[in-house]
Amino acid sequence: MKKTYKIEVDCAVCAGKMEDQAKKTSGVKEATVSFMTQKMKVEFEEDADAAAVMEQVRAACKKVESDCEIFL
Repeated sequence: MKKTYKIEVDCAVCAGKMEDQAKKTSGVKEATVSFMTQKMKVEFEEDADAAAVMEQVRAACKKVESDCEIFL
């Protein structure tokens, strides 16, 4: 399953950090973050609970970029 989320991030480097953290999260098959469009695209593992996984992604992203936001 693939989903797109609106995000709020201040710079391209921060977006890259968010993408790296999302990719490391259990349940995420692939993730891309676009600073230009302010969107995060996430492909989930087959049996993953998307809502629970995205809470983990949000927490991981906040650790590397505290003022970022992911609108779930």
